[in-house]
Amino acid sequence: MPRTVDLLLAALAAVILVIAPVARSAEGARFVRFGEAGAEKPGLIDASGRIRDLSSRIDDITPETIGLLPLLARTDPANLPEVSGEPRLGSPVARTGKIIAVGFNYRDHAEETGTPIPEEPVLFMKAATALSGPFDPIVMPRGATDLDYEVELAIVIGRTAKYVSEAEALDHVAGFAVGHDVSERAFQNRRGGQFVKGKSADTFAPLGPWLVTPAAVGDPQHLAISSSVNGQPRQSSNTRHMIFGAAAIVSYVSGFMTLEPGDIIFTGTPAGVGLAMTPPEFLKPGDRISLTIEKLGTQEQTVVPADL
Repeated sequence: MPRTVDLLLAALAAVILVIAPVARSAEGARFVRFGEAGAEKPGLIDASGRIRDLSSRIDDITPETIGLLPLLARTDPANLPEVSGEPRLGSPVARTGKIIAVGFNYRDHAEETGTPIPEEPVLFMKAATALSGPFDPIVMPRGATDLDYEVELAIVIGRTAKYVSEAEALDHVAGFAVGHDVSERAFQNRRGGQFVKGKSADTFAPLGPWLVTPAAVGDPQHLAISSSVNGQPRQSSNTRHMIFGAAAIVSYVSGFMTLEPGDIIFTGTPAGVGLAMTPPEFLKPGDRISLTIEKLGTQEQTVVPADL
């Protein structure tokens, strides 16, 4: 089935290549999904930072269409309609099949939490229903007491990957984005079982604002990464300090499960989380969190009380 899908996408890509005007250079692109939740349209960010409507070329950015992004990245934005106003941005990929996350992947974060430096990537899952837009509010789940933030480099898979080598791993990546691994530490650490309990509530995986293609990112292991809460700096590092880099992670994960187009990997967070402060400082309703990664943009959320 994956081979059949790849062939169909290749055929469709060939058709689009013939009919769609393309830019003179292929320097990469920034993709978005804009509009009300559940009714988002695909978009492309032009050189001036304006959204251009891609819906005449592609219905949405989903696992079925994400393989077309390398071709669509060559589209000349001047040939697309400009989107007026400042529409809501959704997650830059829809209908994600799974979200995998890597724990303790920065030495300083492992040290601040008293965790031994891992010899292999520590993997856990986040529910796909946790995915949300980069500026949507974070909803505290019922019974939450220890809500925390984690800025992370997120990898979005573009091609099926199974047992891929580290050397070829990034060929299977559609792009990179800012990811927020929102965590409820009491659920995570004191409710038994695995981390998934504290990582999977609705709105616990904001992604975006953009999905940035590898050509526009360059080296994913040389990006400044930071977060702040209510304007106060909390995390500040660089992806070069990751214990396991993006290529190593994709290769490693593909040895345990098949990675499919649209799957997302959160790659770990640096030191500075609320849990490690003395005393711990957890998020509360009204707090505003800002997360930034160089070349990938900034996302911001406000914490709101639990739905009752």
